Amino acid sequence: MYQTILVPIDLSQAEKGKVMIDTAKKIAGKGTRIKLLNVMEYIPGYIAVELPSELINNMKENAHRELEGLAKAAGINSGVEIRSGKPATAILEAANYLDANLIIMASHQPEFQDYLLGSTAARVVRHAKCSVLVIR
Repeated sequence: MYQTILVPIDLSQAEKGKVMIDTAKKIAGKGTRIKLLNVMEYIPGYIAVELPSELINNMKENAHRELEGLAKAAGINSGVEIRSGKPATAILEAANYLDANLIIMASHQPEFQDYLLGSTAARVVRHAKCSVLVIR
């Protein structure tokens, strides 16, 4: 039985997000928390300086609203979270912080660079302290 399931969602692939949420709901038992997460990659300082200060805040607010919309549509009320950083690192930190028992995440068809560097899903699978379910 899982007490906390973390579902990191790339909002540019919201359809995969819906599949991951549906999978989490099927796996979840009574009392299981399903936490949705979006990770916004850092914008380098030399670029951030040139951007209007409210732009980054607006991006975070929009991401939060989109996640809340997905959660509401799925009937989930365990919460949403927006983090900044490298996706794999932020997902692992969130899983540790939430004491997640399971991470459900999507993967894409690997491209050449993924064979050299590894994908986010591969990094999470290698370093997570809990089970990871990867959906294609």
